Amino acid sequence: MADHSKTPLALYLTPQGAVRMREELRELMQVERPKIVEIVSWAAGNGDRSENGDYLYGKRRLREIDRRARFLSKRLEHALVIDPASQTTRDRVFFGASVSYVDEEDVTHDVTIVGCDEADLTRREISLVSPVARALMRSRVGDEVSLQTPSGPVMLEVLSITYP
Repeated sequence: MADHSKTPLALYLTPQGAVRMREELRELMQVERPKIVEIVSWAAGNGDRSENGDYLYGKRRLREIDRRARFLSKRLEHALVIDPASQTTRDRVFFGASVSYVDEEDVTHDVTIVGCDEADLTRREISLVSPVARALMRSRVGDEVSLQTPSGPVMLEVLSITYP
């Protein structure tokens, strides 16, 4: 992989994360925003805007959509899309790795380390700057790493590391 040591971690993104962000941006700008613009235009034609709920809600929703669209556009423009499948050092934990580990209570956890903006616990995806990911980074199968928690350090043992 190329040397990305000077790139801020917040800019890292997997190809799947980039696709999801592009799709969200497309949905906002081509589907949701035009619907809200139509509602606001209709509501504006109904007279007094100060007490018109459709107009007030619509204007607020347009601001939210525009804010999110600006955020997504900027992130995609500056993102460093890294395909985990191209990782050559597959015996260590790096960005994009799927890691299985066990904690001190013998509970096994499976996570994939992804970019900050694409982390989603329902998909077992954690941000590369999360405490768990930071503890696991660069470890190998069989390594025990220390995770700093508010109640003190917890030991984790790496069981497996896979890449797509």
